[in-house]
Amino acid sequence: MWHDPDDRLELPPREALARLEADPGIRLIDVREDFEREICQLPGSLQLTEALAEEMLSSWNRSQPIIFQCHHGGRSRAAAEYFLQQGFTEVYNLSGGIEAWSLEVDPSVPRY
Repeated sequence: MWHDPDDRLELPPREALARLEADPGIRLIDVREDFEREICQLPGSLQLTEALAEEMLSSWNRSQPIIFQCHHGGRSRAAAEYFLQQGFTEVYNLSGGIEAWSLEVDPSVPRY
């Protein structure tokens, strides 16, 4: 999936890793299905369930840094755009998803 490099929502995997290491307060939200998370998941990621989405919308600070991720970056892009529309200001999409993370950051993460 091609993305405009000037697109502020897109966060390449290596940059995402650097931000996650520099700021333990960043939330990594996984929008994939249960069966996908059973194959692999990134440490510290939270699955975006309906309950979590409701909690985020009702009680999270709108400036909370959030990185959304999925398999290839499409579903997480939609989630990032939605939360941006809801007033969140520090939302990002993991460009290329967990697939790109496996290829560019951590080859021990299984690809599927």
